[in-house]
Parts: sequence; structure tokens; C-alpha cells
Amino acid sequence: MLHKHNAGPSNLQKEIMAGMIGYFTTVYIVAVNSQILESAGLPLQSGMVATILASSVGCLIMALYAKAPMVLIPGMGVNALFAYSIVESGGLKFDEGLAVVVVAAILFLITAFTRLGNWLKRAIPDSLKHAITVGLGLFLTLIGLEKGGLVVRGDHSLIALGNPSSAIVLTSLLTLFIAIFLFVRNVPGNFLISMIAGTLIAKFTGILHSPGASLDFQDQTWIILPSFEHIGEFSFWMAVFPLAIVLIFENMGLIHGQLDMLNQEDKFKRSYQAIAFSALFSGFFGTSPTVSSAESAAVIASGGKSGKAALTMATLFLGTLFLLPWISMVPPTAISPILIIVGSLMVQNIKYIPFGNLSETMPAFLIIVMIPFTYSIADGMAFGFIAYPIVKFAIGKQRELTVPVVCIAMVFLVEFILRSLGH
Repeated sequence: MLHKHNAGPSNLQKEIMAGMIGYFTTVYIVAVNSQILESAGLPLQSGMVATILASSVGCLIMALYAKAPMVLIPGMGVNALFAYSIVESGGLKFDEGLAVVVVAAILFLITAFTRLGNWLKRAIPDSLKHAITVGLGLFLTLIGLEKGGLVVRGDHSLIALGNPSSAIVLTSLLTLFIAIFLFVRNVPGNFLISMIAGTLIAKFTGILHSPGASLDFQDQTWIILPSFEHIGEFSFWMAVFPLAIVLIFENMGLIHGQLDMLNQEDKFKRSYQAIAFSALFSGFFGTSPTVSSAESAAVIASGGKSGKAALTMATLFLGTLFLLPWISMVPPTAISPILIIVGSLMVQNIKYIPFGNLSETMPAFLIIVMIPFTYSIADGMAFGFIAYPIVKFAIGKQRELTVPVVCIAMVFLVEFILRSLGH
């Protein structure tokens, strides 16, 4: 009986400790995501509040509904799709972009509660899904290089190397070397540590800003609600399409791997549904959708097995609201290395693309190169999806085509035609 009495607290302590590790390995997202959202026109402090609330509520939903130790935070790559393709390049205002998030999350929810998700998973070729991940990785890397001043607009080319003697470039390079060292050594909380180190280096090089103001809970100007004013327009749905596709397939892969590691595959359905609900709330909080972070593996490896770990992370994220003045100090040079390293991890999916099969390789290649070169994730995806049926028909493999792939290709093609006509 004494042994049983001690087992409970021991397990609870493991869950709390795992939750704390999950928080410290992902809290960097508050600074990173808010700076990406700032590129889309959202004030920095509003982006931090939105990121914190979305992460806290996402972890809470995962804890209470799925009872799984997953950490939900705005997804890297997904936030770039939202900020740079949907809002900045897509011509939508920030609140209109949030409406895109809400509608894409509703489509995500439909796939989570019906068989449509598994049908789409089988219908969309793996080569295209992996190519999207690789293209997102290259895009994040490009954004990271830009934020660190390592690449700039060239005088005689599209991009060129930044000035190696400038304080910004030197700070970025030194922070990048530290971040890579910590990452390859698998140091717990490596991103958080490198971000703090990068902030301290920026102070010594004279490029650090002063702390911002604390959050005024009576001031509600930071609250931005979705605007559905353009929901009836074709361009709105052309923004919804890519976001919904990325949300559905990215989360399917992440959840499968994490629950397999946890040996709790029976929790897949409710975990997948919890992520869909969390993505929906993200649109109302004012940020890009949350996903099950890759750092959930750290939570599981640290002994997290239930929703108690996720509940711990939800509580800690909420407490981060009181750290806003210090988080606002983090300079882009401290964010840059994180984007570059995350990009390098996503690019590794290229090994799953069957390069021996030209009909799979060519469309995948177009997605990979066109996402960073057009500075648009949606346009990059469009090139690959349109090319896929064309290549299959060209070599007589049209029987390998599925209805969803052809439909998506047609929608992207119509969008290109309408854009060329000035609509």
C-alpha cells in the first residue's frame, strides 16, 4: 500500500516536470511568431498576446479533451504562409487574414470529424506533401537570413550577401553559431537559450531596444477580430485552400509520429480534433493557426504521458503575459537563427521524394523552388499541383491521378487565369 501511495505523486511530478520542459523548449515562439505577425501589420505586443493566448488555450484543449501531452503553438511555416502569402502578398488586411484562418480551421474540423481527412490523405501524393514541407523550410530559411541581414536586395541581382562588417550581420552570425552548437549538442531548451544569448550579444553590439511596456489589461486595442467581409470572393477562398491543405497534412504526420512514440495510437482521433479546435480559436485570438509542435517529442521523452503535462504548459504560457516587456526586447538577429535551423529541419523531408520517378519529382521540384523564389507559399503550391496532372498525362500515367488532385489543380489554374486578366 505504501508503494501505491508514493506512485501517484511521483507520476504527477513527472508530468509537471515534462510540462515545464515542454514550455521552456517552445516559449521562444512568443517572440518568433509575434515578429512574423508584425511583418503582416500586427503590432508586436498584440502578436505576443495572441501567441500566448492561442498556445495556452491550445494546450488546455489538448489536456482536457484529448488527455495527451502535446504542446500546441502557432506552427512554423504556417505562420509564414499566413503573414507573407495570405496577408502581405495576398492583398488581404490582417483581420481579413484571420477570417481565412477561421474558415480553413472549419474545413480542418470537418476532416477531423469525418472520413474526409483519411480520404484526402490517401488521395494527395506523398511527393507533393513532402515538397510543400521542403518548400516551407527553404522559405523560413530565406526569412531568417533576411531578418539577420545575412542576405539583402542586390544591386545587380535579386539578393546578395549582407555587409559582413555591419553590427547586425556580426550579431546574427555569432548568434547563429551559438544556436547551431546548442542544437547539435541537443541541449534542452536550446532555442530559448540561443535567443537569450542573441539578445545579450545585441546589447553589447548596440542594436538592442529598451524593454517595452507591460500589458494593460484594461486596454483592449490589442484585440483584433476576424473580418468576413470578403468571404464571398474567389480570392478569399484561394487563400483558404493552401492553409487548409497545410494544416490537414502537417498535423496528420506530426500526431501519428508523436502518439507512436507515446504508444497511445488510440488517442489519435481526439488529439487531431483538439488541434482543429485550437486552430479555430487561433483565428479569434489574432494569430496564425496552432499545430502540434515537434517539441512535443521532448515532453514525451521527459515522462509526459497524459493531459497533466499539457495542463502545466497551458498554465505556464498564460503566465508569460507578465513577461511581455522583456520578450519585446528580443531583436530580429536573435530570431534569425531559429528560423534558419527550423528551415533546415523541414528541408530534410526531401529524402522522402522519389527522385527516380520523374512524374513525381518534377512537380515536387517546382513546389520546392517556387515557394521561396516567388516569396509565396500559395503560388509555389499552385505550380506543383498544376504540373502534376500535366506530367502524368504526358507520360501516359493519367490513371495514377485522383479526383482531389485534379480539382485542386483546376482551381489553382483558374486563379492564375483570373489574376492574369486583372481580376
